[in-house]
Amino acid sequence: MVQVAYLIETVIYIFGGSYEYHPHLLKNNEHYDSNMGALTSNMFIIPTLATFISAFRLRWVWIFLIIGLIAAVELLFVKLQIYTLKWWRIQYTSIGLIFYFAAAKVIYPHLLRPVKGWIHSLYLILCVGPILGTLHILPIMFFMNRTYHPGWYSDVARDTTAFSSIYYLFGALAVVALVKLKGIRRWLKFALLILVYSTATIALVLAGILEIHAPWDPAYYIIFPLLVYIIAEAISNRLSAGPPAVTSR
Repeated sequence: MVQVAYLIETVIYIFGGSYEYHPHLLKNNEHYDSNMGALTSNMFIIPTLATFISAFRLRWVWIFLIIGLIAAVELLFVKLQIYTLKWWRIQYTSIGLIFYFAAAKVIYPHLLRPVKGWIHSLYLILCVGPILGTLHILPIMFFMNRTYHPGWYSDVARDTTAFSSIYYLFGALAVVALVKLKGIRRWLKFALLILVYSTATIALVLAGILEIHAPWDPAYYIIFPLLVYIIAEAISNRLSAGPPAVTSR
């Protein structure tokens, strides 16, 4: 559900410029400060509520009450100037959450039994994507270690955020493809993943899209996908096996 929220934000917030957050957590850049507000909402609050609704099988009367509470909080944030609406409206959030929470109620029962086939691949991408995406953008926001210059926006921070939102999705596809690839030793998969990310880094630098500002940057963006791959393997096994059996005493 975090990745579903990330995908929605990629369309309406990153590329659509629907609203801005002003949490004043990052003083070095207004756009990255806005990103922190978006991450807080879409990585913690909304997915947690979706999980709560699904796990406890809340009825729609409770869901509408939760949506009403979220709308009230958004309105309060607008009044406090923590949240600025552009073309977006709070009513859009409320309507979108109806479908978002409905999707959570559909997805959750699948996780209570073994998941196979293309749904397994889809769920694995949804699980791996937000880990890769968050680990990709957070150092940039805090340390300004790299910037992307695809030329989509005049604001470098927004340009970097937008390109990062595409970059990590391709990374997620690469990681999941290697996890699903059978008959190949793990060390060779690690080598392939290092090759993919190293080639991407060199190609983006040569194309003038990537500018590196910290000496540790290239190593970090090669090493952390390997750690995510290990996590992805564990998630894949968990999805395939289903939840552990609950024994009664």
